[in-house]
Amino acid sequence: MGKYSIKELEQLSGIKAHTIRIWEKRHKIIAPNRTATNIRFYSDEDLKKIINVSLLNNNGIKISKIADMSLDDMNRKVLQLSELNNDVMVHIDQLVVAMIDMEEELFEKILNNLILRYGFEKSVTEIIYPFLEKIGILWQTHNITPAHEHFISNLIRQKIIVAIDGLPLPPKSARKILLFLPEGEMHELGLLFYHFLTRKSGYRTYYLGQNVPHEDLISVYSAHQPNILLSSITSVLNMPLEDYLLRLTKDFPMSPILVSGLQIQRFKGQKVANVQTFSTATELRLFL
Repeated sequence: MGKYSIKELEQLSGIKAHTIRIWEKRHKIIAPNRTATNIRFYSDEDLKKIINVSLLNNNGIKISKIADMSLDDMNRKVLQLSELNNDVMVHIDQLVVAMIDMEEELFEKILNNLILRYGFEKSVTEIIYPFLEKIGILWQTHNITPAHEHFISNLIRQKIIVAIDGLPLPPKSARKILLFLPEGEMHELGLLFYHFLTRKSGYRTYYLGQNVPHEDLISVYSAHQPNILLSSITSVLNMPLEDYLLRLTKDFPMSPILVSGLQIQRFKGQKVANVQTFSTATELRLFL
């Protein structure tokens, strides 16, 4: 069971803490629990309710009217809004609620509807990525378990793999790109999506995936001579990041090396030879 501070509730729902307190006192929307030291905290049910109240309120329904709704009425109205509304925040919040409950059928249904409505690429860039950033708050505050993380990652991973399989295989004469994660790196979702984008752009892809020993990377590079290498670094490596980038440029001096990920965004070191960094799918396309 989650245990949220009012600040975490604010971050996840988009509703200011001051407003949440007013809704508590004036409209009895939720009733926080208190610790033995009298510090208020909120449950999973409180979080889901505040997210739904926020959705309804942001779509023009007065808080006084929402306060009179039963939970069933509230959920029914949110479902109607999601079917009619193109605001991506509605869909992101729905995904958060489905994840908290680990409702696989609901999560699948939401994802499938998004892909049908917006297409796969837009669904990932405008909804799934912001959703993953939002639930990063839950991981940082230990309000979701590794089971939640695996639940979400595996469902999204399956969708990306199906999308990749649906693309035509480029001819052998096409430009080549080698995609990999460094040794010890297991966060694969970003790299999988880059696999989809590069294959869709007409590249012949060599996807090595997670935790690739450097010697294996050298071996595959030697065999296939790709035009570009592409990686993503989310976790802290077992060596300084700048040293790792220098190692890549030393061993693969003839190919551009494209790198993204959390550690790259935080990197404050010097630019390294043929290494190009990027943060978004839009930026990646500039290099392809």
